[in-house]
Amino acid sequence: MKRVVLATGGTGGHIYPAVATARELTRRGYVVSLLGQSGGMEERVAAEAGLEFHGVLAGKFARSASGLDPRQALKALWGLAQARRYLRGVRPGVVVGYGGFASLPGVLAAQSLGLPTVLHEQNARLGLTQRLALRRSRAIGTAYPQVAGLKPQLATLVGMPVREEWLLRQEANARLGLQDGPLTIFVMGGSQGSVALNSAVPGVLREVLGAAGLSPDDGVQVIHSTGPRWLGEVLPQVQGLGWYRAVGYLDSVAAWSACDLAITRAGTSTLAEAAFYGVPVIMVPLPDSAEDHQRFNARSVQASGAGRMVEQDAMSRELGAVVLECLDAEVRATMQQAAKGRSPQGAASRLADLAELHFR
Repeated sequence: MKRVVLATGGTGGHIYPAVATARELTRRGYVVSLLGQSGGMEERVAAEAGLEFHGVLAGKFARSASGLDPRQALKALWGLAQARRYLRGVRPGVVVGYGGFASLPGVLAAQSLGLPTVLHEQNARLGLTQRLALRRSRAIGTAYPQVAGLKPQLATLVGMPVREEWLLRQEANARLGLQDGPLTIFVMGGSQGSVALNSAVPGVLREVLGAAGLSPDDGVQVIHSTGPRWLGEVLPQVQGLGWYRAVGYLDSVAAWSACDLAITRAGTSTLAEAAFYGVPVIMVPLPDSAEDHQRFNARSVQASGAGRMVEQDAMSRELGAVVLECLDAEVRATMQQAAKGRSPQGAASRLADLAELHFR
């Protein structure tokens, strides 16, 4: 039995790339299991995807002056022991680590047992957990051509694995309850939503688009995924705006297939999806993201010409002007071509190739 273990968890940005890689490895005849935090999001996603899952404890590193909470350190050590016991039993040929605190027990346990490990760094700046595991890893696949904190000779550019599915525009619009024809703006702050984007974007778009007299009949509509928790706070802001539809959660494949422009955070999964669908993106990096990775991501995308970055504290002053700039057809066409040039299509296959190369 050829087994590969994917150590992942914590956020969708770490989990969904692992699921995409798992599907590719399964297609190639490998038995694949996900190893992550017991009770974490990864356990639910693995079940939904029909993947084998093994859960362990995972201590979360605190980025504060007081240092690591001793209780979290104890969890991490116990999780490491649990992961060692599991890996010793299944003896995979390689363990792939996707970063984030939930992946660390699996990766470090594999290295302590002498099992080959391959890392996937999704951000434009090397994360803490990957730095801890880098020295004893066989290879590291990256989502960006340059990763701050990582020597170029150690990296293999593979891209960011995403769900490689799309819909015809008419079908996507039907699923989302949108009209055919208007230019569509997609607003999304991640699967859980973003309080900052939810608070600022409706007002900015109301002012910019409303003042211009735009509506679906005039060629513009908005679909805003608020996150289930925040829908009730956003609906009053868009009441009476026939061109603005707010929902708690929506199918990302349909949303990306339907839209012409997106306003998002700057997580790599989001930016990789935008590139796969060739959608220009206005990025508002999360100011307190780990290692400030979202700002590094946004700068990289902006440098490629595929997006524009607006700092969170400048949204009220700058976002409207950037939106109007991106509504220009020529500007948007140039950004769209740059986005397509960043497409991660085939990333799951390339990362699977890297894992196979080091399979023992």
